[in-house]
Amino acid sequence: MQGVLLNFYTEQNRKHHGRPLADWLLDEARRLGVTGATVLHAAEGFGRAGRLHAAHFFELADQPVEVSMAVSPADADRVMARLREEGIKLFYVRIPVEFGTTAD
Repeated sequence: MQGVLLNFYTEQNRKHHGRPLADWLLDEARRLGVTGATVLHAAEGFGRAGRLHAAHFFELADQPVEVSMAVSPADADRVMARLREEGIKLFYVRIPVEFGTTAD
């Protein structure tokens, strides 16, 4: 299937409606009909301001988090529209991809 890979990047401590943003985004994608998404927690990274974000031994609040989903263009548009509706400013990457399962 032809579609897009949507990757969103945030930090563990970033919240929306009192919930971790990555969790909110995962639940919202499911509610919009997206059939799969993955949350990845990274050890460290840096953003456009050059500030290092890292998971520390006693504190994970600044840990980088990626939410990734391979979706149809229509699903991607619905997710992006929902983020705009909520006024969420979030760095993302949208890449055209072919996806499916093996043995099909």
